[in-house]
Amino acid sequence: MHAAHSKLDLNLLVALDALLEEGSVGGAALRLHLSSPAMSRTLARIRKALGDPVLVRSGQAMVPTPRALAIRAEVHELVERAAAVFSPRDLDLAALERTFTLQADDSIITVVGPALLDRIRRDAPGAALRFLPEGPEDTSGLRDGRVDLEIGVVDGAPPEVRVEPLIEDQPVGVVRAGHPLLDGEPTAERFAAADHLTVSRRGRLEGPIDERLAERGLRRRVVASAPTFSSALVMLAETDLVGRAGRRMHAPVLERFGLVAFDLPVETPSTMLAMAWHRRYEADAAHAWLRRCVRGVVAGGY
Repeated sequence: MHAAHSKLDLNLLVALDALLEEGSVGGAALRLHLSSPAMSRTLARIRKALGDPVLVRSGQAMVPTPRALAIRAEVHELVERAAAVFSPRDLDLAALERTFTLQADDSIITVVGPALLDRIRRDAPGAALRFLPEGPEDTSGLRDGRVDLEIGVVDGAPPEVRVEPLIEDQPVGVVRAGHPLLDGEPTAERFAAADHLTVSRRGRLEGPIDERLAERGLRRRVVASAPTFSSALVMLAETDLVGRAGRRMHAPVLERFGLVAFDLPVETPSTMLAMAWHRRYEADAAHAWLRRCVRGVVAGGY
């Protein structure tokens, strides 16, 4: 072994992990309960040990070097494994201090978030939740350690990612209470004739439901799109627009907004909501507890 590495300080790995996740000296210092000057000195030691700048300034931000990006997942996994080795076998929730990063679509965060946060704050007040919006349709966040748990429709997961089905849900139409469409049966013709609202991060005005209507020779008029499910709820509550939601998944939040669900007059496929995590967390006691919390919250109707 090289002399420079014979007295390797494993704390440098912990510091490197924090620097790469936070993307700043100040953020890493806060996370590790260090002063900024102390963190800067640690970064200098890391740079010397790696022979790489690790983080370089780009305008007001610090960005990781290609070398840092290449080793980020490995560093995170090593730190997680070390934490597991030195943590007690029996999980002490009252003493748990850990930030869990969850990635999910806004429609899931809107309904799962409050109940999950309430449960975690009650059982482990030292734990924190970081919710990230749904990313590209892959599980790269799970693989490189940026995401602890993904909740949503998970397709084509690689072998190193575990997927557990949570709930199967059927889409329903959604309108405000007292909407004219509810005065009588909402037939396909009356449904298509109404003004509609879609939810799309990219502003798409069409979806699978338009294909089903087209098969009947019908075309609906989409007058607006909302970037998030939560913003759509507010719009639906204040207008005569027609939206869409999950029958089981969104029932509590629809009621909170004074919205009414109705059966769609055309056939639409159900969706399977699942949670996914990397196998490195399979035996992690704290992560297993988080999964139990999510499972309980979903099974309990949020």
